Amino acid sequence: MEVVLEKKAETKVKYRSEKQNKKITNIIIFILLSIGAIFMVAPLLWMVSTSFKDIQEVYALPPIWIPESFDFIKYKEIWEKGPLLNGIFNSLIVAVSVTVIGTFTSALAAFAFGKMNFPYKNQLFLLLLTAMMIPYPVVMIPQFMIFSQIGWVDTLLPLIVPGLFGNIIMIFFLRQYLSSVPNSIIEAAKIDGCSYFKIFYKIIFPLVRPAVAAQLILWFMAIWNDYLGPILYLNSPEKQTLQLVIANFNSTYAIQSDYPLIMAASVVSLLPMLIVFIIFQKQIIESVAISGVKG
Repeated sequence: MEVVLEKKAETKVKYRSEKQNKKITNIIIFILLSIGAIFMVAPLLWMVSTSFKDIQEVYALPPIWIPESFDFIKYKEIWEKGPLLNGIFNSLIVAVSVTVIGTFTSALAAFAFGKMNFPYKNQLFLLLLTAMMIPYPVVMIPQFMIFSQIGWVDTLLPLIVPGLFGNIIMIFFLRQYLSSVPNSIIEAAKIDGCSYFKIFYKIIFPLVRPAVAAQLILWFMAIWNDYLGPILYLNSPEKQTLQLVIANFNSTYAIQSDYPLIMAASVVSLLPMLIVFIIFQKQIIESVAISGVKG
């Protein structure tokens, strides 16, 4: 009896010790994550705060995080001191056209590589993945020469047309996602007389919709924030995307130390992405979680 009681006491002590250690570990992890979150969020808060300051408050020591008065004058000036509206419009044209059409073609390609049988399918897919290993600077000059020869420089076409044929990362992601879809569903649809395209939009596309939504949002954000492509091909101020307009704001008004104006323009450029992420964060998280389980 005494031996049993001793074992129970030891078990309780061990359980309490493990519980206490786990609690300490969770506290340490929480503290580390909180510190990381502060370092990531602080520049964003500083940008928003600076956009409401006057120039004297920007250089104040110690730094002033909350301005004495929230002045919206810089948010009025940015529309007058640069083609910000044109930049937003051009970025929307590029991002929306590429992501909508490119997502459709990527989903079709993923369906073909994932569920259709044709000669050299795996070899072609491997060749497609190999293209991911090639750094963009390697093809940057040849691509620029081609677009220059056909007269596409200083137009939005070099930023739009390549993306209409799909995104390699999206094709790979959706193909992995489709690996969990049973082939028996497709075979049954074939027996019922469905064409491959009908199988795609009636069966496959509804199944991969969460993954498509997540990839579309991430791709939209990448195109919206792209700087290298536009600076290569766009020269005219009325053709420039939003990121080039922001860069011009920086080069022009940083000399004058008008950082509140630059920060105000940066906040405007950030707002669409922030709104999109807040609205669709559920789809992004669900897609990543599901793909992690299925992959």
